[in-house]
Amino acid sequence: MTTAHPTAQPPGQQPTGLIAALDIGGTKIAGALVDQHGTLLHRVQRPTFAHDPGEAVMLTVHRVIEELAEDPRWSEVRAVGIGCAGPVDITRGTVSPVNIAGWRDFPLVAQVAADPAVLGLAKEAGLPPEQGVPVRLAGDGVAMAAGEHWCGAARDSANAICLVVSTGVGAGLVLDGAVRPGPSGNAGHLGHLTVDFNGEPCTCGSRGCVEMLASGTAIARHALRSGWRPAARDAATDAAAVAESARQGDPPALAAYERAGQALAAGIAATATLLDLRLAVIGGGVAGAGDLLLAPLRRHLDVYGALSFVRPIEVRLTELGPNAGLIGAAALTTTAAR
Repeated sequence: MTTAHPTAQPPGQQPTGLIAALDIGGTKIAGALVDQHGTLLHRVQRPTFAHDPGEAVMLTVHRVIEELAEDPRWSEVRAVGIGCAGPVDITRGTVSPVNIAGWRDFPLVAQVAADPAVLGLAKEAGLPPEQGVPVRLAGDGVAMAAGEHWCGAARDSANAICLVVSTGVGAGLVLDGAVRPGPSGNAGHLGHLTVDFNGEPCTCGSRGCVEMLASGTAIARHALRSGWRPAARDAATDAAAVAESARQGDPPALAAYERAGQALAAGIAATATLLDLRLAVIGGGVAGAGDLLLAPLRRHLDVYGALSFVRPIEVRLTELGPNAGLIGAAALTTTAAR
């Protein structure tokens, strides 16, 4: 599959080959070849069996890499970027995604670096086999922020928060014109801000987190508890199905998206108040609901973002769509895009 996207060369960065990018979440594991201009050249994807043992999930990652390596341009790859659901630890190269139970302090960077197809790239790059090509890890929200800032909806903004609203809720920050992952790689992890002090326990160990109200999983769960049922007996019971019912005026479905928009607005307003932000970019699968999500989000943002310096914050949809994390993972391997 070959897909073109808006391109932008990071200042001072010269093309030096391709980047292999991985985007790992609770629903899917995607891989791509991306050039140094931010153009996605080839993409593959497999489902994440998030409840399987960690080794089985990693086997899917290896299969995605294997499929990428079948492309004749694989030999041109000079770095590997990984965006993964968090928390992550970029200093140790480990991940502990809330939605992938088998990965706790999982050595993802080491596992990817040891993949046979990745090991083989060292020879192509003229590197000692023991050195290998660089492998860089980021949280999925940070990766999305990097992609949108590089050549997407945040490319004209020096200060922004970019959200991935999907199986979970992640986010990344652009501050003073650069992506800021923080020392551990988890800066801006808005999904685990508490917005309901007495809310239900979250899988992260806290309670009332944004993710427990606004993720696709939470939207479907709340709609079902409120009496929503899909129109067809054999239809899916996910956030997309809830959105379809909401478009037809179903009250429990509409209420689930209202609740999600309110939670996101509370989290964005708190972050914007703390960091003096001007832009919020919304991506991830749930963003496909469009105004079903954005209309209540913007309305509640007017309430929670009451201070004068917060009110200018603009809400935009992703421009890179489902490929934002892949393009961002690639961006983070380039010096100028960090």
